Amino acid sequence: MELKKRYAGDKEALLRRWPDIEKKVKNAFLKVPRELFIEKELAIHAYDDTPLPIPADQTISQPTTVIRMLNELDLKKGQKVLEIGAGSGYNAAIMSKLVGNEGKVISIEIIPELVKFAKDNIKKAKITNVKIVKADGSKGYLKEKPYDRIICTAASPKIPKAWKEQLKNGGILLTPVGDLYGQVMVKVKRINKNYEIDELGHYLFVPLRGKHGFKLKKKK
Repeated sequence: MELKKRYAGDKEALLRRWPDIEKKVKNAFLKVPRELFIEKELAIHAYDDTPLPIPADQTISQPTTVIRMLNELDLKKGQKVLEIGAGSGYNAAIMSKLVGNEGKVISIEIIPELVKFAKDNIKKAKITNVKIVKADGSKGYLKEKPYDRIICTAASPKIPKAWKEQLKNGGILLTPVGDLYGQVMVKVKRINKNYEIDELGHYLFVPLRGKHGFKLKKKK
């Protein structure tokens, strides 16, 4: 009970930092327990505004980063979203609340250990409109295209052509683009065959893997 009280207090403290965030995004954040998406021993840090380690040497992004990205994504009820990089499943869980039961989130993950971790966490959270798929997300996901929104939660060296092609007319794509040492958050809006691009500041994410991701050396 004491831990639940602390979580509630920590959530409210985070919300007070975000006066410019839409109410629907804040409400979605409040509905998803971040403690379900991290290792049990780190649960006391669930609402610290910092990234936390998850399996396979990856991280769950800090709440501020998650919320600001979702605010820019402008999700609406009934939309279909493609997420590149399921990670812990936390970002997909919040998006599931924003698109509602009539919407759908397809979250692609290339690391087998994280596919299981995300699936287990989504199940614990009793969320039914999120589908976790093991695949190379740098190629998008043709089976469910086109998408109203596409979001990548890993650093990409460039925006893959497949993501643009799988985005609906009027749709929004959000991804950090750059090198391994820093990226710029890029917001892309498709207008017929044209793409309007805005830059939203500097970030640091784990690298995108797969055909159109970074070519990383395997650990010995």
